[in-house]
Amino acid sequence: MQNSLMQKKAVCLLSGGLDSTTVVAIAQAEGYEVYALSFRYGQRHAVELEKASAFAKARGVARHVTIDMDMRAFGGSALTADIAVPKGHSVEDIKQGIPVTYVPARNTIFLSFALAWAETLGAQDLFVGVNAMDYSGYPDCRPEYINAFETLGNLATKAGVEGKQQLKIHAPLITMTKADIVRKGTELGVDFSETTSCYDPDPAGKPCGQCDSCLLRAKGFIEAGLIDPLYVKFGLV
Repeated sequence: MQNSLMQKKAVCLLSGGLDSTTVVAIAQAEGYEVYALSFRYGQRHAVELEKASAFAKARGVARHVTIDMDMRAFGGSALTADIAVPKGHSVEDIKQGIPVTYVPARNTIFLSFALAWAETLGAQDLFVGVNAMDYSGYPDCRPEYINAFETLGNLATKAGVEGKQQLKIHAPLITMTKADIVRKGTELGVDFSETTSCYDPDPAGKPCGQCDSCLLRAKGFIEAGLIDPLYVKFGLV
């Protein structure tokens, strides 16, 4: 490990799920000093924040901040309103259209906070775990979106305008399959038994096994030829 004074700083969005924990591990493996950022936004699966906090401590990130906001004030999503989480779809069905678990403008809001923190830290690197291969069709997970936000970030900050930093948004998972992500996280020592992906878990974090996110996670482990340690933990396999 490099001396922390010599390391480049990076702000990483950390939800506590399979993708974001792998991204933090990737950033660390690439030599970045990680500043992890999570959000308590009124999501029904708030158990993810416990996982994010524990993961940040276990990985020794430089600092972990959780921002409080209440997107339930707007609703419009099965994750933030009294709308049932869809269950029992096939993986093929998941890729058809934009599901009701989409939270309006969520990644734009999250990346805006990350951008603000990065500027105060003097960091020019943001890491985000979006994926455009095995995903639920969210518009803010596409390469076009990431490129557009990177352009916006360089136009919208004092540091960018003055030429003091050139913002770079890293989305290392964007063209990876879920199986690729599972393999990469495993290679980097991510303890997937202490992550959560389910949109409708029980209070203990036991996954429902039927929502879109559970199905995509299961697909990833099956195709990677591995057993999901989270399912082992809850006696589901």
